[in-house]
Amino acid sequence: MNTKCVQSGYTPGNGEPRQIPIVQSTTFKYATSEDMGKLFDLEASGYFYTRLQNPTNDYVAAKLADMEGGTAAMLTSSGQAANFFAIFNIANCGDHVVSASTVYGGTYNLFAVTMKKMGIDFTFVDPDCSEEELNAAFRPNTKAVFGETIANPALTVLDIEKFAKAAHAHGVPLIVDNTFATPVNCRPFEWGCDIVTHSTTKYLDGHGAAVGGAIIDSGKFDWMKYADKFPGLCTPDDSYHGVTYAEKFGLAGAFITKATAQLMRDFGSIQSPQNAFLLNLGIESLHVRMQRHCENGLAVAKFLKEHPKVTWVTYPSLEGDKYYELAQKYLPNGSCGVVSFGVKGGRKAAETFMKGLKLAAIETHVADARTCCLHPASATHRQMNDRELAAAGISPDLVRFSCGIEDAADLIADIEQALANV
Repeated sequence: MNTKCVQSGYTPGNGEPRQIPIVQSTTFKYATSEDMGKLFDLEASGYFYTRLQNPTNDYVAAKLADMEGGTAAMLTSSGQAANFFAIFNIANCGDHVVSASTVYGGTYNLFAVTMKKMGIDFTFVDPDCSEEELNAAFRPNTKAVFGETIANPALTVLDIEKFAKAAHAHGVPLIVDNTFATPVNCRPFEWGCDIVTHSTTKYLDGHGAAVGGAIIDSGKFDWMKYADKFPGLCTPDDSYHGVTYAEKFGLAGAFITKATAQLMRDFGSIQSPQNAFLLNLGIESLHVRMQRHCENGLAVAKFLKEHPKVTWVTYPSLEGDKYYELAQKYLPNGSCGVVSFGVKGGRKAAETFMKGLKLAAIETHVADARTCCLHPASATHRQMNDRELAAAGISPDLVRFSCGIEDAADLIADIEQALANV
């Protein structure tokens, strides 16, 4: 994996640039209309308009596919776009999706509000539910199951095998957002997941420089086996020359090709080539940074666990944590750099703590080289009512502390002086 972070996706030829080139062009020139027509008919590979595909993006997407162990990948303009595309590529008006309830607040809003307006219904289940409870959430029109490897900010660890088993028993794929773990710490495909998404804005970029997202297909889900459930992949696409994606591109390429030729064509949520270039620079050091993020996260979690002004601490790699055993199974080399904890005294105490921080910056961001901190109930999850907050694992006193790659002693000192104000 360490070598893949640095080397995968792009191999320069003799005399070609060592770093991936930024193809900052909207269009591509061809000698004849026939040559371009082959691209539109999906009979030849190539580029004609960056709204659909761009060489720079494809180099980075190929790297992510290799890192995750998938067969095809695409970059999107954001993690939100990636999750939307991953669902909308197979679920349409009148369909249903099962999702873990602890997903990121923005994702919850996308599913429960915006996509509901599009006629797609979501059932949110406790990730700790029994197999019986999970299976009871499925309907005849269910098209996918969704969860996060490590939930943001509840830090719930998804039992990927349990969710994959249920999804496959009902003939649908499991989609897992692997943003917090990254392929360095977990490769969901190895545990039965079918499609992985990322907000590349987080650890993959790691420097707060470029917003982006990604979708990677395992190439393992047999769409044609459940052709009646997935007509968009298994019947001719009248909007694209009658191509049947699952037949023409097989398991390895059908999902990503459809998402590109259909959804990227119509929604245009492409990642800019410049951002893809910056993303690649970040990925090159991902394996080094994740080790430090995890070391700092564990050190901070241990400190907080013993502090008298902290009522509770959640960190999957902390011995005694509710998800410690699942983390040891799925994330044996470390989970992430994010620690969630409660400040004694509730919402007001949490807000006082936040005001006292000097090194850690208050940001609507997470998983960055620089330490940042957030009070979700008043920021990313403020659109939720108390019941929805509780279902998402958010309490009014919760502070999400994202450990960067600074010295752990400095992070602990900053937390200690901020807690002194409480």
